[in-house]
Amino acid sequence: MKTICCALLAILPLSALAATYPIEVDKQMNGAEVAVSPQAIDVSMAGVELYNYGKAAAECKVVFRNGPESPRQRSAVLQPGESKLTTSSFKSQVIKLRIKVTCNPK
Repeated sequence: MKTICCALLAILPLSALAATYPIEVDKQMNGAEVAVSPQAIDVSMAGVELYNYGKAAAECKVVFRNGPESPRQRSAVLQPGESKLTTSSFKSQVIKLRIKVTCNPK
């Protein structure tokens, strides 16, 4: 019984480190060739990796929405073959995150 309790206590911190919550991504590329990869970084922080695989530069706007908090907006200009990570942190723990990515060729 002691070994089972010790094993459970040893596993407990590992489960607390995982930041998992649903992420919805709404993409509007408008002709830009950009790949979007959302990432849950922490329980109150998220990011989006943007990669321009096209032949023209792209200008992107990312809006992070976490429930009742005010939306956070980030902008990035991507040259061909370039990738950028945009992040946002929130005051409260994220339960469900909505991300809107709008890109236009430059």
